Amino acid sequence: MTEETPAAAEAPETDAVEDDDRPKVAFEHVFFSKLEDVCFRISDQTGDPVMVIRFAKNEVSLPFSGIRKELKLPKDSNDSKMLDQCATALKYIKGLRLGDPLPLEMTSREASWELSDKHRMIAYQRVAMQLVNWMTGGDQVITEPEELLQLAEDPNIKKNINKAFGEAAVKLGLGIDRKEEVIGHVQQLAQELAYIEALRDRLRHIDGMNQKLQAFRRLYGRERSVMEVVDQVTRLCERALKDFKDAFLEVDAQTGEILSVLRNLASQIDYIRDKRDELYARLMAWDETLAEWDKVQIKMSQDKPELFRRTYHFLAPRFMMVNEWVLMTKPRPAGESQSLLGKDGKPKKPMHVMRW
Repeated sequence: MTEETPAAAEAPETDAVEDDDRPKVAFEHVFFSKLEDVCFRISDQTGDPVMVIRFAKNEVSLPFSGIRKELKLPKDSNDSKMLDQCATALKYIKGLRLGDPLPLEMTSREASWELSDKHRMIAYQRVAMQLVNWMTGGDQVITEPEELLQLAEDPNIKKNINKAFGEAAVKLGLGIDRKEEVIGHVQQLAQELAYIEALRDRLRHIDGMNQKLQAFRRLYGRERSVMEVVDQVTRLCERALKDFKDAFLEVDAQTGEILSVLRNLASQIDYIRDKRDELYARLMAWDETLAEWDKVQIKMSQDKPELFRRTYHFLAPRFMMVNEWVLMTKPRPAGESQSLLGKDGKPKKPMHVMRW
């Protein structure tokens, strides 16, 4: 009787760290305890971490550098170190309040966001098929998630996967009777790679946004002022898409030699977690933009040019090439707009620039 291949959903998960056991956002200076409704987040205007407080009915953002200066906090003080920790934490979560635990990425290296069983299954099947390819000498690389999920139900594939577990155990020097250890290693690896699969899923939203931009280029083909912005946004979006795809291909290449990965599992997991955190932080910045574009309908309307401008402002500092991107480095004369786009939608030529 053929032994059933373990499902990805059954992969052992590390016990979640209780919030009470994790370091929390806390300060010693009386200044922090006197404030109400304190929140730490990344500033939409500068991209820097700020502490947001309510003053009357208004929100006031205090940069961390300003807090250190006003409170005269030494660099090695506990409060200054806590501000550093908050800045790091905001790479993984969108906001922190006093008393909140620091994210798992900073403590146990686990992810602080949830996975779906679907992504666990896709990752497990991807790893299992790598083992089958190694055993059979095949070079068929299956990348489509739906195809991988279909293979999970194929009896012949299950049989080959179980056989590959045994041969891998022998090749790794464990012996055929220790096949269960290989299964455990594969489940552990798949659990880590499932986060990469979940992030890869987010990339499809960027691809969808790019397809809509291509449609708008055709729709606004005769409106020159709008087209100049749409063309630039489209080029930047395509560049972003390629940049992210290259990052995922790098992870795939690094984890493609399955026997080597299983021999060096601890170091490979460290690598996967580093890439997971890097990609998550970069993709998290897209959340609002993608949420807006997911709702966009392909039709001309008065609000579309403004949408294109907002999207340009989001993409330009992140994906414009070094020899193209310019950044204002000196204050402009009073009354002069800081916008990168003029009222006609065309990019301005800045007077003071820094290339990076």
